Amino acid sequence: MPEAAKNALALIVSIIVVHIFYVGYVWPESTALIEASRAAAQSAPRNIVVILKDWEQEISIILMFWGLYLIFEKSLALLRERYLFNVDLLDGAEGKDMTATLATLEALPNKIRRAHLLRTLTASLRRFLITGDVHSTSETIEASVDALAQKQEAENSLIRYLIWAIPAIGFIGTVRGIGEALSQADQALAGDISGMTESLGVAFNSTFVALLISIVLMFLLHQLQRLQDGVLVDTQEYCESFLLNRIGVIRDPKAGSN
Repeated sequence: MPEAAKNALALIVSIIVVHIFYVGYVWPESTALIEASRAAAQSAPRNIVVILKDWEQEISIILMFWGLYLIFEKSLALLRERYLFNVDLLDGAEGKDMTATLATLEALPNKIRRAHLLRTLTASLRRFLITGDVHSTSETIEASVDALAQKQEAENSLIRYLIWAIPAIGFIGTVRGIGEALSQADQALAGDISGMTESLGVAFNSTFVALLISIVLMFLLHQLQRLQDGVLVDTQEYCESFLLNRIGVIRDPKAGSN
């Protein structure tokens, strides 16, 4: 399944699951608690369902689960490829028959060939077979790693957008709640402040939930970026250790005899 389709499916599943949770639990429980507090002439309790009851919080939670999926899906994809750094994919490539080595790499299963390390390795080896120049091959490795870094940065843009959008949605709830509270100023002056306090609760609850979610997602995004940076460094070191050392011996036979 294409990545865009999987991401869209994850969003749809998040919407359905969170909405079912709200319809089945959050809204009935929060309504019962608020009605009970009104009957007792008290303000609404600081219960978790009361804090989460508004639609801004629902949207924030939906986006949170979607962001969690995007982060963990990318992290698992990188972790699944980690074992390749412990395998000598150029084993038996000593000598000058690098064409056969390239053919062997290109014959690997498509799932393995899509790995970042394999893409860099095959591109660098192909450049060496064309130019026969170790320096040009080294530049290809650096260019491939830089391209991978830019690709990862672009793929993380949606997660960054979610981390920005969630507090913005919370701010919308803040503005809405304050607006509702100001519209009930006459009732508050008459002595009934229950409506105003409930509206102010909407304002503060939406901001609280949104900021809390954005803090969690930002932390997880930084962990993902650390993992991605580690892959870039390991890819560079692997190609230098396993590829450049071998082709350096090929271009300088005296080095191999020493």
